[in-house]
Amino acid sequence: MKVFITGIAGFLAGHLADALTVAGHEIYGCDIVPVGMAEILWLPSARYGDIATADCRDFAMMSSLMKSSRPDVVVHCAAFPHEGLSVFSPSTITDSIYGASGSVFSAAIASGVRRIVNCSSMSRYGAIPSPFHESDEPKPVDPYGIAKLAAERTLECLSKIHGVEYVTAVPHNIYGPRQCRSDPYRNVIAIMMNRILQGKSPIIYGGGQQRRCFSYIDDVIPCLVQMVTSDDPDMLGRIVNIGPDTGDVNILQLCHMVSNEMGDKTLPPIFYGGRPAEVQHANCSGELSRGLFGFKPQTSLKQGIHLMAEWMRSVGPKEFNYHLPLEIVTDKTPKTWSQKEM
Repeated sequence: MKVFITGIAGFLAGHLADALTVAGHEIYGCDIVPVGMAEILWLPSARYGDIATADCRDFAMMSSLMKSSRPDVVVHCAAFPHEGLSVFSPSTITDSIYGASGSVFSAAIASGVRRIVNCSSMSRYGAIPSPFHESDEPKPVDPYGIAKLAAERTLECLSKIHGVEYVTAVPHNIYGPRQCRSDPYRNVIAIMMNRILQGKSPIIYGGGQQRRCFSYIDDVIPCLVQMVTSDDPDMLGRIVNIGPDTGDVNILQLCHMVSNEMGDKTLPPIFYGGRPAEVQHANCSGELSRGLFGFKPQTSLKQGIHLMAEWMRSVGPKEFNYHLPLEIVTDKTPKTWSQKEM
């Protein structure tokens, strides 16, 4: 099978590309980051097709790539996945999600693709009571979540009109080896570990009572592989949460776990004011993914943090890269971003 993956230099897409390659599929893809510069992607070049440096918002480019590779399935992972930043850089973030999604879906359908697997986000649910179920009415509270939900509904519309199979994955709080550690705007575990390796205290926004479940990357990928390869009709046209619905912790507890694993308890966390529109309790029900894919987390949070810490120590710390613009700077903008204090 030919599979085209957008955002292939990224964390989730890179791991998925590896798994599909090992399973014998022919992988194509693109990323706005030149793949040769992406340390988080392992590329066994003998097994991969063409990997292009391309912006998914460029429809002409996406159309050309789809027509030349003629994929059976397109997996859309590309986005700037920066939920918190989206209230301060709404143009940049939403364009990378909704603008890119429209371009990718259109190019894929025009090329004759059989199926589109869309990666959404638990931010689609907003501040409704948790655990979030796929049948709940979404009420996103930030531009990132709004754009993700709009992309989902656009895919649903286009797929029904043009007869294309689709499924939307809602992974949540994925972490593990090869996650970007230099992004100051997201990836809380990676940020904490990177700061500790630099001899700096972990940072917590608000009081640290925000509760989350975390998904180890190796537990999530098998579900996505089935979304690409399975012929189960019950899966198609669905929105499916992928992630554990037990074992949630608050961010303060998470910080202690990370500090203990990194072997430095002498760096107490630094507390900053809470970030606007941050949902306090966010975790999803995994009931549907258990029924469809047999989803069962194999890696506890303690085990996952240990494995990620081993990788972080092997690659070492990396300077934080403020790679996205701040469009709105007010007294509500975190100083860690506006003053580059990471």
